[in-house]
Amino acid sequence: MIGSVLAAYGISQAQAPAGVKKYVRYKAKTGDASWGLLEGESIRRLTAAPYEAHKAETKAVKLSDVKLLAPAEPPKIFAVGLNYRSHLGNRPAPANPEIFYKPITSLQDPDGPIVIPKTALNVHYEAELVLVMGKKTKNATAALAKSAIFGVTCGNDVSERDWQNGEKKDLQWWRAKGADTFAPCGPVLVSGLDYGKLLLTGRLNGEEVQKQYTSDLLFDAAAIVSYISQAVTLQPGDLIYTGTPGTTKKMMPGDVVEVELEGVGILKNKVAGA
Repeated sequence: MIGSVLAAYGISQAQAPAGVKKYVRYKAKTGDASWGLLEGESIRRLTAAPYEAHKAETKAVKLSDVKLLAPAEPPKIFAVGLNYRSHLGNRPAPANPEIFYKPITSLQDPDGPIVIPKTALNVHYEAELVLVMGKKTKNATAALAKSAIFGVTCGNDVSERDWQNGEKKDLQWWRAKGADTFAPCGPVLVSGLDYGKLLLTGRLNGEEVQKQYTSDLLFDAAAIVSYISQAVTLQPGDLIYTGTPGTTKKMMPGDVVEVELEGVGILKNKVAGA
């Protein structure tokens, strides 16, 4: 049973390489949401978020006995547009990372529904590598920016294309990218992983629809963090969705979308109507 839970989330049952740790945010049948260190099939509760000073309790709970939550408590959520050449189409490559915000209320858990608002007609998935900040960061060089990143997880930058680019598009992407449930992430937060060349795959109803390595990012993780930090102070826990490859498709209620990131796992969400 427990092995099937790990398999469902695409989490390797093999011992993690030295220095690599996997963290989850979870809720037991009784109790509040907690952070935990995932060790095989067991979770040891942490006294604080993993990017803060913390201790891991000795007593463990079973992964199969808890509900996984988005492994994030971000003060802010950033995202990057047009960051894979395969996603540009006939648009020119940007000179700098194209940054926008997603609200905290757009966060969604692994297995939680992506809810399409009643007036939304053209909602797409976007499989992405997500960075989780570990340190307060301001005016950072690329080298300092890289050291400030705590870890990575899977993300889906859900987008309503008509609100984003349509004839009656909004002035900003506040709802196109920021509607409730439009930022699923998880299932685990992984630290110590070399995320410079990980295979990123998106699936819609089991069909592979996106596939590219993170080494193909136009602006890599350090460049993105450095650029943001020149204007906005990054804080521990902040999330940065780094961009999506290829072309995307419309999702409908009843669809299931998956984002798989090598070394991290599979983020799976069902699409629902409001």
